[in-house]
Parts: sequence; C-alpha cells; structure tokens
Amino acid sequence: MTPPPAEVAIASAELAPPAAREETPLRRFVADFAESKVAVGAFAVFVLIVLCAVFAPWIAPQNPYDLAQLDILDGRMPPGTVGGAGFTYILGTDDQGRDMFSGILYGLRISLMVGAGSAFIAFIVGTALGLLAAYFGGRTDTLIMRLVDLQLSFPSILVALMILAFLGKGILNVVIAIVAVEWAYYARTVRGTALVERRREYIEAAECLALSKPRIVFRHLLPNCLPPLIVILTMQVARAIALEATLSFLGLGVPVTEPSLGLLIANGYEYMLSGRYWISFYPGIALLVTIVVINLVGDQLRDVLNPRLRK
Repeated sequence: MTPPPAEVAIASAELAPPAAREETPLRRFVADFAESKVAVGAFAVFVLIVLCAVFAPWIAPQNPYDLAQLDILDGRMPPGTVGGAGFTYILGTDDQGRDMFSGILYGLRISLMVGAGSAFIAFIVGTALGLLAAYFGGRTDTLIMRLVDLQLSFPSILVALMILAFLGKGILNVVIAIVAVEWAYYARTVRGTALVERRREYIEAAECLALSKPRIVFRHLLPNCLPPLIVILTMQVARAIALEATLSFLGLGVPVTEPSLGLLIANGYEYMLSGRYWISFYPGIALLVTIVVINLVGDQLRDVLNPRLRK
C-alpha cells in the first residue's frame, strides 16, 4: 500500500540532514564568507583591532592625551627602554615622551571612529539622494547626478583640504570633510542599482496598491539595493581612515592634543633619517594593517554578495 503524500513528505523531512533543514540566508552567508581563510583571518584581526581600540584606556599603560603623564626627558627613547615612571616603553617614545604603544591604541580609536562615522553618514546621505534620483527621475535625477559628477571631477584630497582650510582643525570638521568627499560614491552606486530594480514587478505592484512613495522607496526599493552598498561601505571605511591619516599628517586633521595614527606618523617623520625610525614606523604599520584587513574583508563580501563574481 502506497503511503499518503503527506506522510512521505514528513518522512523525507525527518531523514534530511539537520543542515539542509535549518539552512537560512544568514547561515549560507556565513558559510560562503568562511570559504576564504584569508578573509576569515582578516576579519579576526579587524575584530582584535577594534577591541584594542575600544578597551585602550584599560590596555594602554599611559594616557597619551594627559599632558601631566608625559615626561619630556623620556622623549625619543628606543623600544624596550625603561622610563622614569618605572614601566617599559615597548615600542619606544616620541619627541614629547609619549608612549608609542599607548599612542597607537588611542590613535586607533580616533581613526576608526572618524573612518566608520564619516563613512556611515556619507552612506545615509548618498543612498538617500541616489534613491531619489533613480525613483523620481527627470529634473531631480539630473540635478543630483550633475552634483555627483561635479564632486567626482575633483581629487578627494583637494576637496577635503579646501573644506578644512575653511572650517579649521577638529574631529567634527574632519568628519564633515570626509562626508562631503564620499557621499557621491554611494549616490552613483545606488542609482545604478535602483534604476534596474525600479522596473521590477514588485515596484509596479506596490504602486498599484497606492502605497506612499517614501514607503516604496525605503521599504521596498532600498532593501534590494543594499548588497552592493555594503561592499562600498566597507571599502569606504578603509578609504576614510586613509584620508583622515593623510589630513592629519599634513597638519589639517585632528588637534595635536588628540593624535591619530596620521599625526603620530607626522611626529616622527623628521627623525626617520636620524635612526629614530620607531616614532613613525610602528604607527605606519598599525595604519597599514588596519586598511589591509578592511579591504580583504570587503573583497570577500563583494564575492559573496555578487554571485557573478563567485567561482
């Protein structure tokens, strides 16, 4: 006697492997991302860098922002030297007697905060403008995209320098300058994706149901444009960190009392040829590792979220 189809389906589900029954988009995403050991290692290093930056006040032996803790007599000491305060300067000191290990940990906090914060704000501004340009079209699209073309026609560093020359130094001003530089990349990317999604049947169905335009744009159109934006956001975080370091190196970034990695590199630049390499070398290595691991994670995200690039 042949069992009913319902019983066959239940039996098949019970015999199926647990992974096949419980596979979800999140599990599939994690499995695809884990295929690259390099990306997994880069992600682990990035998490370690973030944890070191967050817990810098508890890890660092010195607060490099507190001038009362700095001793000018301990300036330019090589790595491994015991200072007057009694603790060992693992990575040496700079010309102000600042412990380089502590300075790097605190500098990572500012670099990550400025990079991630400015990239996220630019993501919101650029995504909103790109969606409006793609959905409404016409003069709105023309105006927004001409602004994007104008923005992208100038070098990023030149635009940032002009903004900071007008606004002055400060973390907030650096964030404003980076946002003004980066928003155009998100706007162009989301517009290209949204123009394709704009012609899909689900958008036409939403319009036939007389849904409000903000709901169609942000509840239906935006979620389908997120995969390429996530990749762009990851890359732009690394780019924002590098841009902030460049501005600080040139003396137009964060103030001297709150040094980032770029400013730490600038402090030791004049001592590179005198044998005191550690003042610029170790902050430069920290900046390089941070940017590289973020780019490696972004490359793997691009391969996972874009099936055409997967092997």
